[in-house]
Amino acid sequence: MTVPATSRQTRTFEDRADALAHFFLRAGEAPRLLAYDDAVGCPLDQAIAALEWTVAVGILAADDLLHAARVGTDSAAAVVERKDGDQRVFIYLGPRMDAPPADPYEGTLLYDEPGVRAYIFAQRVHAIAHFLRASLGLGAVIAMLGRRAPELRHVRRWLQAVFAEPAGETGSTRMLTGWFATGGAGVLFLPHHSDEPYTYCEVGLES
Repeated sequence: MTVPATSRQTRTFEDRADALAHFFLRAGEAPRLLAYDDAVGCPLDQAIAALEWTVAVGILAADDLLHAARVGTDSAAAVVERKDGDQRVFIYLGPRMDAPPADPYEGTLLYDEPGVRAYIFAQRVHAIAHFLRASLGLGAVIAMLGRRAPELRHVRRWLQAVFAEPAGETGSTRMLTGWFATGGAGVLFLPHHSDEPYTYCEVGLES
């Protein structure tokens, strides 16, 4: 995917409250993702590669809405919202190894392929519950405190822009929160150590 010309702003904050306040001020009404465990965050080291691979092989679609995701070094899981005729459904996709022993009674098995198992749910709460049972929420982000989940196309586009410049030796890749919209995105990163600052990076279309 070609990343358009972008503007970039980076700010650091010593105080967690100040960093979050700035994030929510800049996010406005934009769809956002928040780390399930706000002390661990969501490592984004493998995120771009995983998103590109899943889209390329047809597991995820560009117009999917991303409600939850976890990207590990050897596996990934997600909950996406997708149109199914006149209705919208919620699909959990994840590796077999992360699935609980019993199938979720709220959902229907969509497909079971080598390395990937998917369930379809009519309600978001059931899909998210299954996601948390399967992944334990470790290193996960969930769409919260917004009117809608971010579109996968915007997450892919702007994460590429965020990481277009090296973070540096001390730069963290653990996302605490992120907002993603048509014209831009902002990501707040956790510090590596408690005595280091929080880093907020915002990218957007050049006007």
